[in-house]
Amino acid sequence: MATWTKDELNKIEHTDELRIAPLGGDDTPSEPTTVWVVRDGDDLHVRAVRGRHGIWYRAATARHAGHISSGGVDKDVTFVEEDDPAVNDRIDNAYRSKYAHYSRTYVDPVVADDARDATLRLVPR
Repeated sequence: MATWTKDELNKIEHTDELRIAPLGGDDTPSEPTTVWVVRDGDDLHVRAVRGRHGIWYRAATARHAGHISSGGVDKDVTFVEEDDPAVNDRIDNAYRSKYAHYSRTYVDPVVADDARDATLRLVPR
């Protein structure tokens, strides 16, 4: 299985936004959506604020493949659903820490139950 390089992890970790484009039925990336991204060790995670009903999340979990770009890194990825409560707790803390300079109006929805249920780990391919 492919892994992120330290340089890729650092670049993405220090950039607020990530553009995510799940693959469509014809194997081409959909129109990118801008989301927040956090690092947990050597892994990167994103969440759908609208939960499992969000358009980009449904597309990502239909094919489990897509493309991301952030901090000068462009990469094809596999989307892996994250359901480990301990990992999700760490991701909550990572979101709160990384995005603390934003109002709670923006941060609270990313750590709410619906968003936690729509957490994806990004695995390079």
